[in-house]
Amino acid sequence: MPKAVLTTKVDPTYDDLPEQRYHFPRTYLRQVEAAKGDFVIYYEPRRATGDLSSRGGRQAYFATARIVDVVPDLTRSDHFYALIDSYLDFARAVPFREGQRYYESAIQREDGETNKGAFGRAVRALPEGEYDAILRAGFASALGESATAASEAPVNGLAEPSAIFERPMIERLVARPFREAAFSGSIKAAYDNTCAFTGLKIINGGGRSEVQAAHIRPVAASGPDSLRNGIALCGTVHWMFDRGLISITDDHELLIANGKAPQEVMRMLNTDRRLLAPPRKDQVPHPTFLRWHRENVFKG
Repeated sequence: MPKAVLTTKVDPTYDDLPEQRYHFPRTYLRQVEAAKGDFVIYYEPRRATGDLSSRGGRQAYFATARIVDVVPDLTRSDHFYALIDSYLDFARAVPFREGQRYYESAIQREDGETNKGAFGRAVRALPEGEYDAILRAGFASALGESATAASEAPVNGLAEPSAIFERPMIERLVARPFREAAFSGSIKAAYDNTCAFTGLKIINGGGRSEVQAAHIRPVAASGPDSLRNGIALCGTVHWMFDRGLISITDDHELLIANGKAPQEVMRMLNTDRRLLAPPRKDQVPHPTFLRWHRENVFKG
């Protein structure tokens, strides 16, 4: 079963929420349906928006997920949704080209340059070996490899056949210990090991950060292991957030449940009562998950 690369922008033209759904026209229906039930890679192009003059996209693979179903868009003719689960951000965004190496052989011409026609397709088939190579490069730190070693790993069975090492990688990917470690590492890095509610950055004697990676919409409630569904919090604030004593508005103001938050903690919160969010837009909490927390957890 072929895997696929799905292209989506920071501010998508289509109705994409990569953690939950991928919106696409009939042009790509055959390729998406071929990958149904299997894992895919998300790619962010140069253009960050639908504006033809837009720039700022990372031109990198940034996450993996699984297509669980393909359904028609009932409001827009000839458009469809790929329904997604098992989303996981990479620890490191992987450039489509590192040195002379392309991770997708289909987008490299015989002269070594980029095949712009193939590269311009929003959905591209991806062989197993190339999926594995991107995965290893994206999760090199979680796998205990250097990014350089991962990026130099053979592709398409030039060393070991992919059947030998692909299955253990998938098994690790879907296992909670691996996903929790990858999610925690990504959140701590995005927030520079700093609590987003208090500004506290505590590193213990062993050099480990005391900040915790909190899900906004919990995994038990179908929340994804996504940077945009996560936030770095110190232990006490994490406990309060999970119990609905504090929350966040869409524009990142802190919300406090009336009369329920301890005054000692209130004095610790950022003086402007605003979230310390990461500088990159693709890492800040998404309104979809913030809204879920306010409607289902917050006691304000």
